Amino acid sequence: MVRLSTLTIVALITLLRALAVAQSNAGEATALNSIIEALEKAQATVRLENSYQVIREYQLHGTNESTSNSDVIVELNVRPPVSEEYRIQSSSGSKRGEQVVRRVLEHELQAASSLHHDRTALNRDNYDFTYDGEAMVDGQACYVLGLRPKRREPDLMSGKAWIDTHSFLVRQLDGDIAKSPSWWLKKVHVKLTFAEVSGTWLQTRMEAIAEVRVVGSHTLTSRILDYRGSAQVASASSAHHR
Repeated sequence: MVRLSTLTIVALITLLRALAVAQSNAGEATALNSIIEALEKAQATVRLENSYQVIREYQLHGTNESTSNSDVIVELNVRPPVSEEYRIQSSSGSKRGEQVVRRVLEHELQAASSLHHDRTALNRDNYDFTYDGEAMVDGQACYVLGLRPKRREPDLMSGKAWIDTHSFLVRQLDGDIAKSPSWWLKKVHVKLTFAEVSGTWLQTRMEAIAEVRVVGSHTLTSRILDYRGSAQVASASSAHHR
């Protein structure tokens, strides 16, 4: 009869545990790669074929300056593949709010170009990913991925992404931008939420908290007030020109 010493048993247990951990890590890596591949494919297949219009409300709030508070209503018209234009419908409160919103929208129009989009897309060219489990967003099951940008650029984010387990489209992004776009901004934390609106996958909510030198923290939020598909836009335009 072969008897195993205590040290031999401990060594075997340690080996088995190491093998189990290695197998688990290999399984997680395989699962992560599958999620990322599906994410990249889902993003590539989302193509806007029809024009649409959204009405957004932006609100700016300053922690230390109530005089900076403002409310801005914007009409945004999108004509695929990359044409976008906006119009300020109304603005109340501080003029700073409208200035900030215009900068945000101008940047959004620039980001609509395919060349710019390639450098900001949620893919392996721009990010290293980690698998951080699963969670619910607006009642939808999501994979949670950690994001580490490969470059320090204002359009990349260090944080987390919530990926819909069925469509593999992004439901939510939350994190700090990789590089401040201005010396005045010490830090910018952004949370973006996405959902399907009448068949179109859109950013439905945004919250950006900026630590601004001298004047303190400011929060800019946006939400969709109304959505109009191409048929509604054409009908409204026709009625307007009668």
